[in-house]
Amino acid sequence: MPNRPSTLEHAVSDRIVAFGRLLRRVGLRVGSQQMIDALRAVEVVGINRKRDVRHALFGVFVSRHEDFDLFEQAFALFWHLGAADSTPVQDMLPDLGKKKNPVRSRVQDALSDVFDTDLEKDARQAISYDTFATYSAVERLRRKDFADCTAAELAAARRMLREMVWPIAPRRARRLRSRKSGRRVQLRKTLRQNLRFAGEFIDLRMQGPTTKPRPVIVLCDISGSMEPYARMFLHFMHAITGGLDRVESFVFGTRLTRITRCLLRRDVDEAVAEASRMVCDWAGGTRIGEALREFNWHWLRRVLRSGGVVLIISDGCDRGDDGLLSREMERLRRGCHRLIWLNPLLGYDAYEPLTKGMLAALPHVSDFLPVHNLEALEDLGAVLSGLERHGRTGPPCVYSDGMQLAPETL
Repeated sequence: MPNRPSTLEHAVSDRIVAFGRLLRRVGLRVGSQQMIDALRAVEVVGINRKRDVRHALFGVFVSRHEDFDLFEQAFALFWHLGAADSTPVQDMLPDLGKKKNPVRSRVQDALSDVFDTDLEKDARQAISYDTFATYSAVERLRRKDFADCTAAELAAARRMLREMVWPIAPRRARRLRSRKSGRRVQLRKTLRQNLRFAGEFIDLRMQGPTTKPRPVIVLCDISGSMEPYARMFLHFMHAITGGLDRVESFVFGTRLTRITRCLLRRDVDEAVAEASRMVCDWAGGTRIGEALREFNWHWLRRVLRSGGVVLIISDGCDRGDDGLLSREMERLRRGCHRLIWLNPLLGYDAYEPLTKGMLAALPHVSDFLPVHNLEALEDLGAVLSGLERHGRTGPPCVYSDGMQLAPETL
């Protein structure tokens, strides 16, 4: 870092910089200038008394009242640990009380990220040049089913999920805009601009089509059969909400609940916690047809414009009326550009869509894709980025391996 104070030991300076990165990870406004000011402040007060160091860092890093608790928890946890210790972070955390504290949990997760990053850095330095037998934990995690992951693996998967991008292809707007490379002459503006040339068309103003962001609607099943995947899918919905412009999110079990405003929160833990509090039918039964009917009657024309994409995340295990499900799927298909069904069970080789819910829905689905691991979510991003190359109707149903399923075979 430039302008680093020379009187501080490198170990202390590195620890202060790491502490600033931890505060930035939990949500404090910490930039390069704050890092430099923190190093200079600790240089002035010295490192003999922990209380003086705490006050110096507090005065530099904390600028908002809501950051006070985060700083206190982060300082207590971070300076209690040893930076070079390889003991798991959960085993090193001090016992600050038995009552569950969401702020402390947030700091602990961020602190685990910091230590995991350091361990991954050391592991990369220890890799030999013989890559034939090299073991890649990241590659294994990408292909591991969410239902089989441990708590630590799910945390790592959520961190990787936040770094993913889904570059959905924009849709073509109907109205024409002024463009230098347009194909049509904008006659009215051309006449106004050429009045100074005695009516001679010297400066031609052109117009052409433009693009708009394509709206995305996510309907996620949170019934009992989807419980092993539901929490991870909420993180996915939060990531796609932050990465795209126009996203509407709904969850359904026996009823439909809109959680778009909850997922607009920047902190993913707070967003997921608030969304969970809003849902009253978590891990219950499933009535997909009734949920889609409510969406079609109350939300379809309010949130889904022309050219929109609908993602339905469900295993298709339905206890409702399959005839109602078929009718509502048909209506939903007519109102969107592409209807994509994401099924976590499709990741199993022996899976066949034989439930009555899937049999009723598949004739109206454009794409039938798995969503059981990170690799499947990456494949979904490739599908979304290539939407402009598909027509509005699309194939009857396309599996991830390219196999088509015609309606008459159901």
